[in-house]
Amino acid sequence: MDDGTASGASVRVRVIVRGRVQGVGYRWSARIAAERLALGGFATNRPDGSVLVEAEGPSADVDALLDWLRQGPPGARVTAVDAESVPPVGDTVFHIG
Repeated sequence: MDDGTASGASVRVRVIVRGRVQGVGYRWSARIAAERLALGGFATNRPDGSVLVEAEGPSADVDALLDWLRQGPPGARVTAVDAESVPPVGDTVFHIG
């Protein structure tokens, strides 16, 4: 998702993760991964069975979280990850919705 922004500048990404990603600890594990990378944002279940994740921080760290989201925790089966860049909003804490 690197958009050429300087490595220290904050970027934000909106991600829809599909597959078996609800009921397997996906959001909680995503929060742990995001906190390890010191990213802000959130993860929340969607009515269609997917998970919405928004993450904000340095581009390299957001890319690292995207790599993690493509695998997910044990028990998850990720079939698709659709990501788009969105404007940063200043999040510094990662929440579960």
